[in-house]
Formats: sequence, structure tokens, C-alpha cells
Amino acid sequence: MLWKKLILALLALSLVACSEPPYRNVDNVGLQMAIDQGVPLIDIRRPEEWRGTGVVEGSQLLTFVDAGGRVRPGFLEALTKRFPRDQPVALICRTGSRTDALARHMMEQLGYTQVINVRDGITRWTADGFPVARVR
Repeated sequence: MLWKKLILALLALSLVACSEPPYRNVDNVGLQMAIDQGVPLIDIRRPEEWRGTGVVEGSQLLTFVDAGGRVRPGFLEALTKRFPRDQPVALICRTGSRTDALARHMMEQLGYTQVINVRDGITRWTADGFPVARVR
């Protein structure tokens, strides 16, 4: 009987782990559609990353974490001040990992209602030949 309870508990945990995130993941086409609709795009990478690859034209640049992975002081305050919680916002980083974590936090902890995560980041954007603007 105990093993049945254990199996049910593991099944329940796996269903939670496989559930859809509270935010929307998009590819490059989805990002372009959001941009065309006027959704602000926040590039959360560090300045050296922006300079290395360029950024999606019109991106708002706001660094999320330092090189050691620590959230930059004042980041969350700047984010919530600049971007209303009830308006859509899109996030991009290098590969979608940092934005995945931030998007979830924004939805679950900060009260944002419409967060879009660019799931493959600027890496896929540039690999697919989409244009970038240079940052100095």
C-alpha cells in the first residue's frame, strides 16, 4: 500500500513539473509579432553581452544579474517602475534561461499579468538572420 502512495506522489510531482509556465514562451516569429503590436522588449543581459552580439532594435536595456549570477541591486525596482504590471512585456537574454526564471518570478511574485519569454534568446534571433542594432 505504501508503494502505491509513493507512486501517486511521484506522478503528482511529475505533472506539476510538466505543467505550462504562467507566462508565454515565443519563438522569433512570436517576438516579431509582439514587437509589431508595440509590446516593449527588455534585454536583461549585461552590457558586454549587448556589445558582443548587438540587440534587437528598440530593446529596453536593463541588466538583471551580474557576471556572478547575483540580481543587480535596484533591478526589480527599476523594472516595476518602468513597466506596468498590467501591460504586456517581453524578455530576452542570450538563450532564454535567465528570462525563463525572471518571467516566472514576475508572474508569480510581482503580479505581472502578461509576460512573454523569448525562449531561445538573442542566440536564435541572430542565427536565424534577424537584424540587430549595435551597442557601444
